[in-house]
Amino acid sequence: MKSNQQSMTSRVSYAFGTFGNDMFFATLSTYFIMFVTTHLFNSGNAAQNDKMISSITLIIFLLRFVELAIDPFIGNAIDNTSTRWGKFKPWVVVGGTVGSVALIILFTNMGGLNKSNPLLYLIIFGIIYIIMDIFYSFKDIGFWSMIPALTFDSREREKTATFARIGSTIGGNLVGVVVMPIVLFFSLNQNDGTGDTRGWFWFAVIIAVIAWLSAVAVGVGTKEVDSDLRKNKEKTTFKNVIHILTHNDQLMWIALSYGFYTTGVTLVNSLELYYFTFILGNSSAFSIFASLNIVTGLLSVSLFPKLADKLNRRNLFFWCILTMIIGLVLFIFAGQSLTMVLIAAELFAIPQPLVFLVVLMTISDSVEYGQLKLGHRDESLTLSVRPLLDKLAGAISNGVVGLTAVVAGMTTGATASSVTGSGQSIFKTIMFGLPIVIILIGTYVFYRKVTLTERKHAEIVDQLEKTWGKKFVDTTTTTTTPELKTGEYTYNAPIAGELINLSSVNDHAFASGSLGQGFAIRPSDGRVYAPFDATVRVAFSTKHAIGLVSDTGLVTLIHIGIGTVAMQGTGFVTYFERGQHVKKGDLLIEFWDKSIKDAGFDDTVIVTITNSNVLSEFNIVKPIGSKVDKDDIVLTLINK
Repeated sequence: MKSNQQSMTSRVSYAFGTFGNDMFFATLSTYFIMFVTTHLFNSGNAAQNDKMISSITLIIFLLRFVELAIDPFIGNAIDNTSTRWGKFKPWVVVGGTVGSVALIILFTNMGGLNKSNPLLYLIIFGIIYIIMDIFYSFKDIGFWSMIPALTFDSREREKTATFARIGSTIGGNLVGVVVMPIVLFFSLNQNDGTGDTRGWFWFAVIIAVIAWLSAVAVGVGTKEVDSDLRKNKEKTTFKNVIHILTHNDQLMWIALSYGFYTTGVTLVNSLELYYFTFILGNSSAFSIFASLNIVTGLLSVSLFPKLADKLNRRNLFFWCILTMIIGLVLFIFAGQSLTMVLIAAELFAIPQPLVFLVVLMTISDSVEYGQLKLGHRDESLTLSVRPLLDKLAGAISNGVVGLTAVVAGMTTGATASSVTGSGQSIFKTIMFGLPIVIILIGTYVFYRKVTLTERKHAEIVDQLEKTWGKKFVDTTTTTTTPELKTGEYTYNAPIAGELINLSSVNDHAFASGSLGQGFAIRPSDGRVYAPFDATVRVAFSTKHAIGLVSDTGLVTLIHIGIGTVAMQGTGFVTYFERGQHVKKGDLLIEFWDKSIKDAGFDDTVIVTITNSNVLSEFNIVKPIGSKVDKDDIVLTLINK
């Protein structure tokens, strides 16, 4: 099989892309509204200023919902893109360029138009904002869809994804570190620590340039793998998403739970800079908090596998929520103590990456749940749910933050000393009280309705394995088992080791032959090869098994170990994608045999011919107990 090893240049380029992408998103979702409420409108008429801020907030709120509605069409447009530079990279570069220019314009008063002609300003603002939002979506969707296009090697994907998570975490949090220092450095008037429009403009320029350079780096430094596998993808529409949500109950409940959770969390995160500026009266200290977030964010991500293994994902979720609620309660009573504020803020921040990963893993597991329940696999549709929920939370948060700033008196010209006690109470109610209620509602839904644990997922995958081979279905086509052609066929050993009878394996379903005739091998190495020319029909997320259909219609399942589904892919590396055509002798899977034994599982590789019932002859031509390797013919099969 042709190697798809990525260079360090590609991984670093992609990581820099995530760095710039998340810097841009953090600026747009959190700090832009701060600029709007505190600096954009300064007509000298407080009522007029509040009216314009409310209008801008409403425009942003509505346009974000419009952007949500057109997201599926953006995804379809990207799917239908075909250029000499690839499918995704053109949109990353073009989206990054247009989005960066638009961001800079939005951080200006458009030549004083906000005062001289407010209505025209609002119209132009709306047009520029939706253009920026759409092109950012093209960039964002294209960017995060690129990993499968960069390589078929699961190990390389994991490395790329790890680099991306690091870049994303640093980029998203670094904005918080530099925002006020940059704003104050370029401001002519410090305004009690809030800066002025000049400082915010140069902050936007710096972020926009970094975001653009990172997009260009992705375009220049990465290379998309050209493959037929990436053609004719599923089309994502709201109708499709609603259909999947209403029929896959576990996906529906985890989506509802996460929807409440992410709305509450996004609201708190969006108001934190306001807290440091107008409650604590020390906007510069926000940089300390954001710096701590970079360290704790990376630490949380690195600890997730161990914590999830020790506590299980469900219990980890509840411990995280408890810690976050404690953080919010401490936040309420922190007052003017910077130390208490930082402790409270970190207690709220540290669990967030862990909850995100729990939800992401549960949504991923719901792919197989839906496959077993509905009879077809809706991978891209299922995984599109979380980004939609995050954008929905962002839209709601932007609307609430803008109105909160107006009601609490945290608008143009305001300082910590000018905010009244009533304003502080309103602000704290919105920043702490409302999110606590929303997050607890989401937690209750998770507790009562989300039952898809790691153990249940392992059972589901096990059932899918044992019912596989009768019918192949995806969201766009239904492909039944191809008719086995008449003739004589050979089956090479998929792995080196000792050949044993299928009836001797320690799994009744396989040993009984109910899943088809076959054989087993006690492996002497950890490489699984294609036994014949075939198409990959089943690729389990746990990486421990593969289903192939030969060019002549022979259907086979190669299963590594017994009970290894519980390892959730740990110790396994795959070199294929579902739908890929492979040649005899191509490397399909590598696994670390020691990890299977250390986990207490049997490492026997089981091979079954799912449609062996239609064969006229099934002959094992190698003696049981003999040593075999990938070049040895183990079976001769005849269909008359």
